[in-house]
Amino acid sequence: MKFAMIGFVVATVTWVGGSRHQSLHMASGHAKQSDRWTWHGRVAEGKTIEIRGIHGDVTAEAGDGPDVEVSAVKRGRRSDPDEVRIEVVEHEGSVTICAVYPGDRNNCAPGGGRMNTRNNDVEVTFTVRIPRGVGFDGNTVNGDVEASGLTGSANVETVNGSVRLETSGGDASASSVNGGVTAVVHAIGTSAMNFKSVNGSVNVTLPAGISADIDAQTVNGSIDTDFPITVNGRMSPRHIRGSIGQGGRRLELETVNGSIRLRKLP
Repeated sequence: MKFAMIGFVVATVTWVGGSRHQSLHMASGHAKQSDRWTWHGRVAEGKTIEIRGIHGDVTAEAGDGPDVEVSAVKRGRRSDPDEVRIEVVEHEGSVTICAVYPGDRNNCAPGGGRMNTRNNDVEVTFTVRIPRGVGFDGNTVNGDVEASGLTGSANVETVNGSVRLETSGGDASASSVNGGVTAVVHAIGTSAMNFKSVNGSVNVTLPAGISADIDAQTVNGSIDTDFPITVNGRMSPRHIRGSIGQGGRRLELETVNGSIRLRKLP
């Protein structure tokens, strides 16, 4: 059994496997312009908690207990926060939680779904506490995404905002369009890693013993690395392709307007 505290109501949720949607709404008694929603449930080690927002920051940190804990605060200036619902989708042991704005075709789905705010100005900020070994996938459009102290794989993305992540899970990726990207990965993983921006710098710190095939490029900026790189082909101040250590896993660092800094952990 799982319990979510929603205002003054305790919602009991039974996890029975397969894929299921839960649309949980606010209890009465809140001010119109601000609502708070909470959820917690078990996600197995190696599975992922995914957060998908549009307007608002997403923050994730390490949790102490066995459950994932998620809270969301909805605030509106002109629009009513009650018009935006928080939807929970369970799928193959992982969980996706979305802020779903009004619209018949809007929906929550793992890795995507349809999201259109239709000029609704409600901001939904998510805070997530994640147990050891659980992966995190955090996405928003207008806001920052920050994930710190994680122990599982991590992927964080935004369009208008900055992204920062820190994990000892070994596998990580991050991207922004209008904002900087900062990542610290404390362990050596196996999956490809991508750290990208369009208008912002990319700063990545990795373990000293990592081996990877690196492709780093910028249009308006410079590239600086602590790692010795065996270059494949021609090298320029704005584009490096080669190998770190023995090579192997893919490491892509990319921006248009900004510099790239690749640092080595002590």
